[in-house]
This record gives sequence, C-alpha cells and structure tokens, in this order.
Amino acid sequence: MTEAPAKPETPTSATAFWRDGLTRRYLATAGVLSLGLVVGGYLLGNGLVRAKEADRAVTVRGLAERDVTADLATWTLAFSSTAEDLVTAQADADRDATAIRAFFKAAGFAENDLQPTGVNVSQFTDNGVQRFTVRQRIALRTKDITRAQTAAKRQFDLVRAGVVLEDGSGISYSFTGLNAVKPAMIAQATKDARASAEQFAKDSGTSVGSIRSATQGYFSVMDRDATSGDDSGGGGSWGAADTPFKKVRVVTTVQFALR
Repeated sequence: MTEAPAKPETPTSATAFWRDGLTRRYLATAGVLSLGLVVGGYLLGNGLVRAKEADRAVTVRGLAERDVTADLATWTLAFSSTAEDLVTAQADADRDATAIRAFFKAAGFAENDLQPTGVNVSQFTDNGVQRFTVRQRIALRTKDITRAQTAAKRQFDLVRAGVVLEDGSGISYSFTGLNAVKPAMIAQATKDARASAEQFAKDSGTSVGSIRSATQGYFSVMDRDATSGDDSGGGGSWGAADTPFKKVRVVTTVQFALR
C-alpha cells in the first residue's frame, strides 16, 4: 500500500509575520533611497542652474545731477599799507578797514557779519630806507546771497574809496544743504543705473533681477556756469566762476543680476 506524500509544513503565523515585516522594511528602505536619489538629483540640477544664473550679472553706473543755489557767501578782503614808520602804516591800514566796514554797512550788512581774520606786520629796507608793511584781512560771512551779489557788483566803490585789494581777495559761494538732497539723488542715480541695465538686458535677451551690490560715489558740488576747466567750485577770485548757482553730482555703481 502506497503512502501518501507528506504535505509541506505550513509556516506558523509568527514566522509569516516576521517575513512580511522584513519585506516591508526592504520596500520602505528602497522607497526612501529612490526618493533620496530623486530629490538629490533635483537639488543638484537646480543648484547647477542657480550657480549658472549667479554668474549672469551686469555692472552699470547711474548718474544724478541737480541744480541748486548756494546758501552761504564768504567774501574775503585782503589789503595792506606800507610806510617808513609803523604808526603811519598802521593808520593807513586802519583807514582802509574803516572804508570797508562803511561799504558793507551801506550795503545793509550787520556789523557782526564782518570779522577780522588776520593781521601781519613786516619790515624791510628799500634803497637804504626802512619800511613797514601792515597787512590785514577781513571776511564777510552771510546767508543773504542776494545782498552779497548786489554788494559784489559794487565792489569798485572800494577802489574809489582808495582801498587797494590784494591777491587772495574774492567772494565764494557755498551750498551747505547737501544732506537734504542726498536721499533723493541716490534714488535717482539708482533708477538711472537700472535703466542702463534694462537696456543691456534687452539687447542680450535677458531680464534684470535684483541688486547684487552697489557702491555710492562721492557727491561733488561745482559751479554750474563755470567758464574755466576748474569745476571745483572753490571760488576765491573775481572771475565768473564765483557764482551762487551750483550743480550737485553723484555717480553710483550698481551690479544687477540677470535672469
């Protein structure tokens, strides 16, 4: 009598559960690894794109200019007198100083608008004769620009009064309100720089992104109607360059990202 073949052993529930759990862990691990590879590949590719875009930038300059009127006038008058004795030289210099003060008083300036800024006495011998020279400097400092301009037009009244002005005499006009115009001018210069960057981007088939870096240039104040090559605006002569009409200028350097 032939025996029936033996039936395979049925795994117990504990063994089956252990095997199913191991399989699930393998599947979960494989899923995490696959997801990591996908995310890593995306980040790597995106990082390469960002790195490439980071190299795309344009550096341009922006200009801002503004016409302003000076708010401070400084007028320096240098004069001297020479005589064979110190007393006479000093008396002549004092006479010139009195004439200068009378000139400015007639022009409507207060006495304290004028201040002495220097006195010098020198002694020398001319053909065996001892001589003394007394030099003085008086300065007018005022914010009344219109009155200062009017007085400057009448400066030859001093010559008629016998006052001989030396080199170093002259009126200069200054603009002291720079801090009030700086913010708006910086914004204007930045806007001008962006316009240049947008034109560059248009020509190259790109678009302008955000500012990557910016450098503010220094502000310069020059005579608006200067007729010489010196535009420093320093004044100190009787020429046309001494004008209350000024031009404030600033140049900024801005780097924009391109995208």
